[in-house]
Amino acid sequence: MNAKNQTRMPQGIWMLGFVSLLMDVSSEMIHSLLPLFMVGTLGTSALLVGLVEGLAESTALIVKIFSGALSDYIGKRKGLAVLGYGLGAMSKPLFALAPGMGLVLTARLIDRIGKGIRGAPRDALIADIAPASLRGAAFGLRQSLDTVGAFLGPLIAVGLMLAWNNDFRAVFSVAIIPGVLAVLVLILGVKEPARHTGEKRSNPIRRENLSRLPPGYWWVVLVGTIFTLARFSEAFLVLRAEQLGVPLALVPLVMVAMNLVYAATAYPFGKLSDRMSHRALLALGLAVLIAADLILGSGQNWVTLLVGVGLWGIHMGMTQGLLATMITAQAPSDLRGTCFGLFNLITGIAMLIASILAGLLWDQWGAQAPFYAGAIFSMLALLGLNKKP
Repeated sequence: MNAKNQTRMPQGIWMLGFVSLLMDVSSEMIHSLLPLFMVGTLGTSALLVGLVEGLAESTALIVKIFSGALSDYIGKRKGLAVLGYGLGAMSKPLFALAPGMGLVLTARLIDRIGKGIRGAPRDALIADIAPASLRGAAFGLRQSLDTVGAFLGPLIAVGLMLAWNNDFRAVFSVAIIPGVLAVLVLILGVKEPARHTGEKRSNPIRRENLSRLPPGYWWVVLVGTIFTLARFSEAFLVLRAEQLGVPLALVPLVMVAMNLVYAATAYPFGKLSDRMSHRALLALGLAVLIAADLILGSGQNWVTLLVGVGLWGIHMGMTQGLLATMITAQAPSDLRGTCFGLFNLITGIAMLIASILAGLLWDQWGAQAPFYAGAIFSMLALLGLNKKP
């Protein structure tokens, strides 16, 4: 690869970013309203919200290990990504049709299974396409575009809720359109590197392959797991906003604000990760999360809510692409999908625990408790950063 290509972001990274943007518009139109729909319309508890969110997100993360390993085994990534994004698009009409929690949970699981199928192959495909000197920037760019979708989705939801008199189901029914567009952009706009069309690989989950993973990889897994325990589902940001008196139709603006900050910071911090210590940048991100949790836990008005949500967005921009870059740096090139999948299997279990715990703490000790618990887990993750791999 020549020097010019080493400094120019490949077209495939941009296309994958726009795929993520469109799918996040689709998903966040639903997810920014779903906790309110479950609690207000369907009459569920905060604990059940936490259970549904935890099951959904951990399902996505657990499925990633199988799709990541499969993409290593067959040497191809794109087909699995298309399947995963397709399932995500197909799940959207079910939310609009749901008469109760059974179909909501089914739709949420189908959506997250799709996310799980596409996640590790897509991340491995980014690592395959991007030059080594631009990997942090590549992950940051995809994350930034993804997050543009994540704030556009709630913004569209707010507009439709105001226009349609808080009709949740009508808003949910519109969400399939950007989901279908995401699948089309992936099919037509992303070309897989030719080297993944070669001979079949051996089973990547065999003991001799896993023994090739370096200690540095397992250190990233450990820190990422503790970090996940500190970062429960963002559904609790939505519930916190309503609890502090934000009008129902305007609650999704909380996610707009968070994701606007996230989108603005992910790419700059991704570029920064190509030039500075990953450990130091992750430590800064954890410090920001601690501040966000303490402010969200103690705040009692719109101002403190927005400050806490803004800090939450900054920590996401600092850390989410960074963790993917750290995994790439430690993973053998022929096991990248497996490494992303295994990382997400372990952190998926942590996500399930964190979301259920957050719901339990909310129900038993009030809205502040999950945020204070998150600050404690963030401090534990900071301590883990001091342990050399």
